[in-house]
Amino acid sequence: MSSHDALAMAGEVLAPGQDGYDEAAATVFAIGTPDLVVRPRDPSGVAAALRYAAHRGLPVSVRSGGHSPAGHGTNDGGMVIDLRHLRAVRVLDRDTRLVRVGAGATWGEVAAALRPHGLALTSGDTASVGVGGLTLAGGIGWMVRRYGLAIDAVTAADVVTADGQLVRADATEHPDLLWALRGGGGNFGVVVSLDFTAQPVGAVHYGAIAYRLDTPLGTAACGAAGGLPGLIRAWRDLMRASDESLTTALALIPPMMGRPSMVMLRCCYASADAAAATAALAPFRGLAPVAADEVRVVPYAGVLDETRMPPGMRVQMRNAFFRQLDNERAAAIAGLFRDGAAVELRSLGGAFGRVPADATAFAHRDASVFLVAGTMLPPGAPDEAADKALATWPAVAAQASGAYTGFFGQATDAEVAAAYPAATYKRLAAVKRRYDPDNVFRRNHNIRPEGADLLSTAPSAGA
Repeated sequence: MSSHDALAMAGEVLAPGQDGYDEAAATVFAIGTPDLVVRPRDPSGVAAALRYAAHRGLPVSVRSGGHSPAGHGTNDGGMVIDLRHLRAVRVLDRDTRLVRVGAGATWGEVAAALRPHGLALTSGDTASVGVGGLTLAGGIGWMVRRYGLAIDAVTAADVVTADGQLVRADATEHPDLLWALRGGGGNFGVVVSLDFTAQPVGAVHYGAIAYRLDTPLGTAACGAAGGLPGLIRAWRDLMRASDESLTTALALIPPMMGRPSMVMLRCCYASADAAAATAALAPFRGLAPVAADEVRVVPYAGVLDETRMPPGMRVQMRNAFFRQLDNERAAAIAGLFRDGAAVELRSLGGAFGRVPADATAFAHRDASVFLVAGTMLPPGAPDEAADKALATWPAVAAQASGAYTGFFGQATDAEVAAAYPAATYKRLAAVKRRYDPDNVFRRNHNIRPEGADLLSTAPSAGA
């Protein structure tokens, strides 16, 4: 078969200058100039696209929703395989709650499709995020304490490998590949569909509690040790004792785009039980003086927000896990906020922590807190502005353990290696050598086939 025949079989194809190309070449965080954007309609189309790319020597990017902070869903001078046509959501077995989802579906579409069945899948925060990208990174969502990560619901995956073969990875066929896909990202092939066990979830309590900034933060709960570090410590203590159905995120937002500073608690109680939700949230409502309380009952689909960045805005983002959040770490995190970074601390534990560390490639099961810090740069702003806001990040990260690749920006090989425990990374590199020895799938947070050799250069992380 000629390369032109392969391209004809691949599906919808867009080239520079054609209607729709500019939109197809851009992602949320990047604008690329690929030679081709291919939108397959089935796994055979994915295989045909890979054959054409191999024949022409084109680097390949794979996109589900296009929300990679590093812009990995596009490229310059290569091929983008856009999975948007592979977006079916099917309930395969209502009794076992088995659901098959195309990797190009968005989480908003999944929530809408499962709602009539009284089902839901814990996912991320944003409706337009793609199922494939978020799931392969792990999927830290609003029901993480009740139901774990998105990958914890995955039972099988259909994958087109670098040589164009369609393989099914489950507990009996290609189990090493299934293990690697659950946290190892898009390094091993093009995932075209995923099987999940959905949760029986209808309505939930979701919203934000904003705390007043015209009084000393945290004094209601922290006494003389108040202030922002005291508020963080008090949230930590409440989080440890909280109902597993409750997931909270303490957000510290500096002044930006004409808005004043804000400190708020975003939360989701994974049930419509009003009495249980009220009891679970009561301690957090006493954490500090409350300025606004917008927690309400919504269908699970209502937790998936949709925010749009103003044109030209750029985001610099860092993240880390903490096994413990002691007073020193709380003070360091408060310092990030004072320097101008936006900070979010998300509670973990519960079902998230009961999965054995070696059961999936996402191995940070002993973490109690997930930290994200970042800053937004307006058009034309120098990078130095972000450097100032995140100047103390290295000191914070030195006290952390690993990172979440789904929120990485551009990362070096050594930084990707440091995101995983050494044993996990070595195992991922072995799976990479088996399924993608030529590193075709490198437009991601890349685990190289020879990746074990990089461990000696990976930065160390504390506890």
